[in-house]
Amino acid sequence: MENEVWFRQLVWIDYRLAVLFLMIIPIILLIWAYVQQTEAIQRLLMIYLRVSSLLAITIYLMIAQYPVSFISGLMGQILIPISLWFWVDLNDEIEYQPSSLLKLLFTSWRWAVTVYAILGTIAFVPFLGCAFSSNVVKNPACSVWFEAPLLFKDYFHHNTKPAFLGFLGIVGLAIYVLYLSYFVLIKLGKQGRSATPQ
Repeated sequence: MENEVWFRQLVWIDYRLAVLFLMIIPIILLIWAYVQQTEAIQRLLMIYLRVSSLLAITIYLMIAQYPVSFISGLMGQILIPISLWFWVDLNDEIEYQPSSLLKLLFTSWRWAVTVYAILGTIAFVPFLGCAFSSNVVKNPACSVWFEAPLLFKDYFHHNTKPAFLGFLGIVGLAIYVLYLSYFVLIKLGKQGRSATPQ
């Protein structure tokens, strides 16, 4: 029955692109920015990594096959481009920096991730119903999204029960929601679109 899911390969391509664009490249850029002491790029990448950690939390929720993972995954896709363009002061600093290979690659990556996240959000919306499915595991269109996270579990958490990893995901999600709520309700009013605290 699972073989009937026609978009399985697209889902796996999406996971591979996510690892490359959302994890490996930004970490390389962050190390490069640190070596070159390019503070604005460093700060923006640190903000991005904190925001995109919601996708890492989603992987752990998907290992336990929790329906809420579809909501957290969609929110992660939406928040990523916002985190990359929201900060007026960092945008200005980066724009007025002298041209360099790091600046060119960072700007290219930022645009690529923005387009990827927007397209990913549009493509993921039809699966939002999986978050409210009574038996998400038995729905092939939903369960196909669990395959890559379960492979990740086999590689990195071979002897750990999915329920425990799911519990870690729930704890991570609770902390993330609390911090995001604190930022939106309190911090945002004080500092606005400036990444530098007032």
